[in-house]
Amino acid sequence: MAKKTTKIQKTNALRILDGEKVAYSVHQYDIADGVIDGRSVCDKLGLSPEESYKTLVGSGKDAEVYVYVVPIESELDLKKAAMACGEKKVELIAVKDILAITGYIRGGCSPIGMKKKYKTYIDSAVLRLEKVYVSGGKKGMTIGLNPQDLVKASRAELVNLVK
Repeated sequence: MAKKTTKIQKTNALRILDGEKVAYSVHQYDIADGVIDGRSVCDKLGLSPEESYKTLVGSGKDAEVYVYVVPIESELDLKKAAMACGEKKVELIAVKDILAITGYIRGGCSPIGMKKKYKTYIDSAVLRLEKVYVSGGKKGMTIGLNPQDLVKASRAELVNLVK
């Protein structure tokens, strides 16, 4: 008897990775319980928190938007974030503004495939990993890929971003 496979709904992030012929794995998890914080997602998928990164969106002077990708259990250092993008100060955007700015919803914000190309910065510790896991572009989906491929696909710069 044939095994039934679930077709994966392609997100902007997956379409971009496919277009660039980047190898990645898709990991889906149940969101029915409403628990979508990074640590819980790692527990649901059996992933190490050290390999899992979150996407944060901030803004600086003149409402310039910046994307920061840091380990899920780390805290973004706003001073380092501001220095990376040449701003005096940056602040994280309000959760209510995530969809309008990125095209993604909270809990499904991928650093790849936002509706505009924002300057993106990834914490340089990512290079120590063989594989990094980030949101696949919707709640319930995480993607795993080579850190260098993440940097390339998100057009990011590597900098020290965490406290």
